[in-house]
Amino acid sequence: MQQTNINDALPDSGDNGMLRDNAFKGKTIIVTGGGTGLGKAMGTYFLKLGANLVITSRKLDVLQKTATEMEAETGGKVLAVACDVRNYNEVENVLQQALDTFGTLHALVNNAAGNFISPTERLSANAFSTIIDIVLKGSVNCSLALGKHWIKEKTPGNILNIITTYASTGSGYVVPSACAKGGVLAMTRSLAAEWGHHQIRTNAIAPGPFPTKGAWERLLPGEMAAKFDFKNRVPLKRVGKHQEIANLAAYLISDYSGYINGDVITIDGGEWLQGAGQFNGLEIVTDEMWDGIEQMTRSAKGS
Repeated sequence: MQQTNINDALPDSGDNGMLRDNAFKGKTIIVTGGGTGLGKAMGTYFLKLGANLVITSRKLDVLQKTATEMEAETGGKVLAVACDVRNYNEVENVLQQALDTFGTLHALVNNAAGNFISPTERLSANAFSTIIDIVLKGSVNCSLALGKHWIKEKTPGNILNIITTYASTGSGYVVPSACAKGGVLAMTRSLAAEWGHHQIRTNAIAPGPFPTKGAWERLLPGEMAAKFDFKNRVPLKRVGKHQEIANLAAYLISDYSGYINGDVITIDGGEWLQGAGQFNGLEIVTDEMWDGIEQMTRSAKGS
């Protein structure tokens, strides 16, 4: 009798889109941090569903390159706008350019983020503040600008915040990120309660390990990536596929999830059940290894 591998029998849904064609036709969506990584993956899928897309980050050249690639792949329309989400006036500029180009706005994905992996005592106050400002203040700025617009115009809106599993649990060695993402989690639930009667839904996704080449190489350079292999912490024994988080994001900002408000969906293969705090295991890293990581980080900043 021939034996079948269970993995061969399962549909490879992680590579396939979830929603019907044109589910987002006529919709306009802003994705912060949309030029690379998960932001790019989510934005590409929104375009495939028929959306108009606005992507932002601080690097206009990266955005424009990504916009060209996205349009060629999907046939959709992408507006790339340079924006430092820490500055409210720049966020308002994104809003105005989006309205001037597409006429309406339907959803915001707060995806822009930053992180340091480091013992907290090695961080400067400025380094700590940088992460708080990008992640928490940036998400507040974008949510406030679009929320004011939707309320003034009396139109429904949708805010999706990309947080982390350790926003709820905390985690050593990424304390600034944990603090900031925890604040975004509180904002998600608070705005859901306050703005729900304006028909503005606010939800969050808490991803586990979804590797992106640039970000993960900066966080875990060299041998660190091999020593701290995330898939070994996941009961499914693999990391997430970008299409899987894109599917979830699309669902949560679609009309299909119209009664979901103030929720946080964890997508991590069960990782958090293995132990709170993705980075707590970094206690195994020696001082010499931390010195090497700091040196590589400084070199990357100078490049």
